[in-house]
Amino acid sequence: MFDHLVESGSHSADLKRKGSFLAGFAIFYIIVIAVGLVVGILLAPAYIDQQNLDLVTLIAPVPVQQQQVKREEPKPEKINVDKNVDVRRELIADVTRTDLVPKTISAKASDVPPVRKGVVTMVGSSNSNATAPMAPGSGTGSIISGPTTVQVKTDDAPPPPPKPTPRAPISGGVLNGKAVRLVQPPYPPIARSAHASGQVSVQITIDENGNVISAHAVSGHPLLQAAAVGAARASKFTPTKLSGQPVKVSGVIIYNFVAQ
Repeated sequence: MFDHLVESGSHSADLKRKGSFLAGFAIFYIIVIAVGLVVGILLAPAYIDQQNLDLVTLIAPVPVQQQQVKREEPKPEKINVDKNVDVRRELIADVTRTDLVPKTISAKASDVPPVRKGVVTMVGSSNSNATAPMAPGSGTGSIISGPTTVQVKTDDAPPPPPKPTPRAPISGGVLNGKAVRLVQPPYPPIARSAHASGQVSVQITIDENGNVISAHAVSGHPLLQAAAVGAARASKFTPTKLSGQPVKVSGVIIYNFVAQ
């Protein structure tokens, strides 16, 4: 009966073999993970260096100014006086008012309507009737006048007298005989020693008062011209008038130097 019994040995060896396999497999995975961590740590600085790190500046937002809302002030209500009173360009009484006498009598009818009885009327720039007539007060008058502008016309100042138009100097020819004071030139010593003599003609211009305003020699000995020009400038002449107005005169003074 017990010939076919199989003796079962101990399972401790099998369990030991499986335990060794699992331990070796776990140690392998731990080593791989450790190697990966070490390699990652070593390669991390190189990866960081390759990255483009830009410095970003933070800017605070610009505050938006709130728009100031202008408050519209309520406009004062304008009281329309025309609704309560009549407006006339000219106060003309009704024909029934026999107590009022018109200033002027005309055959042409006026385009201004007469003042209505029992309605306050004011003077204005147009003719209109009130939509809500206002009865006159307890006073005796029934006509009011609005603000009017009074223009005062003053006499214009007389215009200034016209200024005389300047005229060109007229030619007077030889002016020796028209001189009030004809100054005689001295005989220059240098001209006397050189025996210089003869006539010297000086062109002059006389103003409206008879004064010489310009003089220059036009002929004569050069040694005698300076003395002749000085004497001509010091001379005085009678003012010349043309059509009642003084004018300038141009002419010639002749000096005769005689050698002695």
